[in-house]
Amino acid sequence: MKILLVTRGSQGDVYPYLTLASALIKRNHQVTISLPKEFEKLTETFGVNYVLQELDNIGELMTEAGEAKQKTRYLLQWMRRVIDIQFQQLTPLVEEHDPLIASNTEFAAVSIGEYCKKPVIRTAFGPFIPGKRIPPPAMPFPKPHPLFKPALLWKLLNISTNFMVKKTVNRNRIARGMAPIDNFGFHAVKNSYNFLLYSRHLGSTNPGWNCTWQIGGYCFNDDLPYQEEAYLEFIRFVEKDDRPTIFFTLGSCDDPGKERFSERLLSVVARYNYKLVVGSGWSRTGTHLQHTEHLYILTEAIPHALIFPYCTAVVHHGGCGTTHSVARAGVPQLIVPLLLDQPYWSYRVTQNGVGPEKISIKVREKELEKKLVDLVTNAEYKEKARMLAEKMKEEKGVENFCRYIEEQFSK
Repeated sequence: MKILLVTRGSQGDVYPYLTLASALIKRNHQVTISLPKEFEKLTETFGVNYVLQELDNIGELMTEAGEAKQKTRYLLQWMRRVIDIQFQQLTPLVEEHDPLIASNTEFAAVSIGEYCKKPVIRTAFGPFIPGKRIPPPAMPFPKPHPLFKPALLWKLLNISTNFMVKKTVNRNRIARGMAPIDNFGFHAVKNSYNFLLYSRHLGSTNPGWNCTWQIGGYCFNDDLPYQEEAYLEFIRFVEKDDRPTIFFTLGSCDDPGKERFSERLLSVVARYNYKLVVGSGWSRTGTHLQHTEHLYILTEAIPHALIFPYCTAVVHHGGCGTTHSVARAGVPQLIVPLLLDQPYWSYRVTQNGVGPEKISIKVREKELEKKLVDLVTNAEYKEKARMLAEKMKEEKGVENFCRYIEEQFSK
């Protein structure tokens, strides 16, 4: 088959798609992946045929936009520009391929597939399917609420999504002789194959979803290139003594409170004679701190599979990829959610008993101390993290997805 993959976002959005592309090529499929320019050099190391997206949203959102990235007006303008560009750039690509596989944030994908008469697999790193049992994972109410029922929250999210994208999507549909849609969220889910790229043991599903869906597990990318010397330095720091090692990262996320949080975290670590490794990530979190016997700052990107098994516990932002990587390593975790689906994954961590309840990045040091000591010393977290890891290791996310694609569309 000739398969087109389309994704955008941070490492957690792109890395699984690169893993999938590589696996499909090994299974003798012709694969093209559309992704932001930020990942061009990395994609070249995988030997995958790629097309760069004309709007490099990562560079724009992370740097050029500055403070404006938080403003609704800017985000609306950006999103609508992306949709127009998707119709222009993706349509000829979809016509040349068989199935289109796109993340649920590719708002034009389902309409383009419909226009080109090609099947679309819509992927999601959370339960992004409307229903009556599970709230939208992109909202700050991931657990049961007496007033904000799941159905109401999905209705509110659909109203918001329609406001953001429906007009632009319909303008492009009408220009191509297609009927306009009434409800974007409903249309996208009902007119695609929905494949959930997360673990059924860590996340949640609703058997009552009224659409075509499947769940296969997270697609871990353990083959990312990395600097061996940086990794060896990390190992030397961890193995120099048997003190507990805490790993902290915000991944690609940024927040004005990141430096103060790092300082408080280091203060607690020093007080209890722990060790702290800060993965600085895209936003260079913690790089203002000075190396001490308690602190090592990791500025290079190293696969999580090589890092987390050496750690006693992990404190992080709650991205789907990081949450799954910590869980697979069998390590307790504490989440500091910042945006989007991160409150959902923090809730699932607590529900699975592999870590305490979330904390705010503005947390006071006394509360942080309490949570961190609990994270390190609570034997129940360790045992449940070990049990969850055993279940997740049995999942074959990449193989499951590849087999699903072949079963659905191979002739």
